[in-house]
Amino acid sequence: MRYRQPDHSEKEKRGFRTKSEAELFLSSVTLSKSKGTYIDPAASKIRVGDLAEAWLDSKRPPMMKPSSFQPLVLAWNAHVAPVWADRDLSSIRRSEVQAWVADLASRRSRTVVLRALGVLAGIIDTAVDDHRLESNPARNLRSLPQRSTPKRRPYLSHEQVQLLAANAKHSTLVLVLAYTGLRWGEVTALRVRNVDRSRRRLTVEENAVLVGWEIHVGTPKTNERRSVPYPEQLAPMIDEACAGKPPEGLLFGNGVTHMKNETDSSGWFATAVRRARAIDLLMPRVTPHDLRHTAASLAVSSGANVKAVQRMLGHASAAMTLDTYADLFDDDLDSVAKRMNDAMGDLPASLDHKRRGGTSTIDQVRG
Repeated sequence: MRYRQPDHSEKEKRGFRTKSEAELFLSSVTLSKSKGTYIDPAASKIRVGDLAEAWLDSKRPPMMKPSSFQPLVLAWNAHVAPVWADRDLSSIRRSEVQAWVADLASRRSRTVVLRALGVLAGIIDTAVDDHRLESNPARNLRSLPQRSTPKRRPYLSHEQVQLLAANAKHSTLVLVLAYTGLRWGEVTALRVRNVDRSRRRLTVEENAVLVGWEIHVGTPKTNERRSVPYPEQLAPMIDEACAGKPPEGLLFGNGVTHMKNETDSSGWFATAVRRARAIDLLMPRVTPHDLRHTAASLAVSSGANVKAVQRMLGHASAAMTLDTYADLFDDDLDSVAKRMNDAMGDLPASLDHKRRGGTSTIDQVRG
């Protein structure tokens, strides 16, 4: 069977068992050409690895933040390339991808598995867009790793926050993290000009993230600047942190170099936690990011509504705040019934009579 492709080049296909089978094939080619969905069989004879470099290049900063791009590169190198780089697109079957996902899920976390699958699916998406494939075998899998039960978040009390700060090398930084809910990258990117002393506000407009061994400074996570209040009692400490620094100087640290989040057990924060736990045996182990959860807890317990907490934390929506910290609002259910009870006042005498055993209107009708 000879036919012409959309670019008018002639193509030949052999191996049909009957004339009607060949004519059916020709009809399908004609229909796909008219609908713009024609797939050149030769175009799918390309390796996944040949498309990967261009796909990754399309994601490089400034298209993505460095902190978001780096995990894609790691996922490709560690999990996707060893299995799929040398495979032709046309040879990949959905069942193979499903088996690969299941095997990877048996060894790695759900986050790692979904990121690796996302890289493979994204690369093949470009082939579908370029009419190399009709559909993506890495999409719409029948099963994916289930979300595990989230760990219980540690929340510190006011007393525990102050104990931790008292034992920390950078006590003001600990207090700002615990009472503003700023992310580590946001708080270490604050500059003196971001402090509004008259309103006691911190303006978040930069985020300093450690990618590999290098600090990358960009916009906050939601790409929006926000203003976050800090308690009056922190004002003298923040004023002291500003002292002697120019407006562009960093608020914390030496004013020039962004502080790095020390995650090892010998770092200043881990040391402060150990010292505090030696004094308060009920104090949980916490990381700098856990102080963000503490800030949400302390705000809710002080009576802040979900919209205020959302704005303070920089969440994209109030629904996200509720989903993340639903456990903090459980007590509100009890207070709802109490407030409704207080607002009801006393029940009318007729209803009170029925409650004590009087005959209801329904009983009278039935009688």
